[in-house]
Amino acid sequence: MKRDYYEILEVSRDCSSEELKRAYRKLALKYHPDKNQGDKDAEERFKEAAEAYEVLRDPQKRQTYDLYGYEGIAGTGFRGFSGPQDIFSNFSDLFEDLFGFSTVHQKHGTSMGPEAGADLRYDLEVSFEDAARGAETEIEIVRLESCSICQGTGMASGSRPATCPTCHGRGQIIRSEGFFRISSVCPHCSGSGTIITDPCQACQGKGRVRERHKVRVHIPAGVDTGSRLRLKREGEAGLRHGPRGDLYIVIHVKPHELFERHGNDIYLRLPISIVQAAIGDEIEVSTLDGPRNLKIPAETQTGEHFRLKGLGIPDLRGFGSGDQIIEVVVVTPTKLTDRQRTLLQEFADIEREKKEGGFFRKLFKRSEVHGHSSHERTS
Repeated sequence: MKRDYYEILEVSRDCSSEELKRAYRKLALKYHPDKNQGDKDAEERFKEAAEAYEVLRDPQKRQTYDLYGYEGIAGTGFRGFSGPQDIFSNFSDLFEDLFGFSTVHQKHGTSMGPEAGADLRYDLEVSFEDAARGAETEIEIVRLESCSICQGTGMASGSRPATCPTCHGRGQIIRSEGFFRISSVCPHCSGSGTIITDPCQACQGKGRVRERHKVRVHIPAGVDTGSRLRLKREGEAGLRHGPRGDLYIVIHVKPHELFERHGNDIYLRLPISIVQAAIGDEIEVSTLDGPRNLKIPAETQTGEHFRLKGLGIPDLRGFGSGDQIIEVVVVTPTKLTDRQRTLLQEFADIEREKKEGGFFRKLFKRSEVHGHSSHERTS
């Protein structure tokens, strides 16, 4: 009599698909035929666990099993597995993950098709202005190019490849291990099934050579440090006429002596004198698009912000531009002349008189109030 599938895998009836997979992996490792050679009981448990997993991993089969049991599953045509080799065929992806190999059926005449070239990375340092407003530049890279002498074949002119004597043209080495067969790429021909007996002298039979190459790069406005630009088909040449890889440009923005970037806004700290802050002024400020006039109102304090709309950095997604934000910093004067010191002293005296005058006026009013109250109390 068959055991319950959930009981076999040692999971609850409401377990997830990931829990099912983990449970089956554990049992497959435990009862694998190679670890239990000659043990019929282990082989039966291996088949039993595989049958349970095959049913429960399929949502429709699982629902049928939950409703009608074994009879319901039998009605769908499922008959389990005839042996370990059958199991390996059905779960080849899982066993490759478990044991680092894939099961192989009779496989002959393996041929290596075109292979894409590798992607390349280039770290590009750009100025703050170019990152904000965009630019064009030219870089030089070293990459693998298809050999112009042998046209990428790796063979000398007029020669032909020979069948690999190690794998006999299969491209794989196959060995038997218990109930299944293990394949690995042929180390002699690297899986191509052929070898070059008369290599091209220019590329030493590799089909590619390293060459310097200049590439034009368009830097879009709004890039920042860490931005990646993808230049399609500017990477290394492929093997056997495979497609060329891509070139990825990683941006690094140099700091600016005046500006700082905050998102798409540009910040500028603007020093002004105490006179400009007190009585106001109109001054010229730097922007990425040239000088602009900025009106400083009277009684401006350190830390106040002024915004120049649209003079920030364009959004890479096309959602307009940021602003330039100017933070005012009132600077205390140094190296005063005698005249400046005298005028500032006069200013300080006036300020003190204003404060003292205000104090005495308040004191006088307070005295009047107290005197009147005393008169009322004694009358």
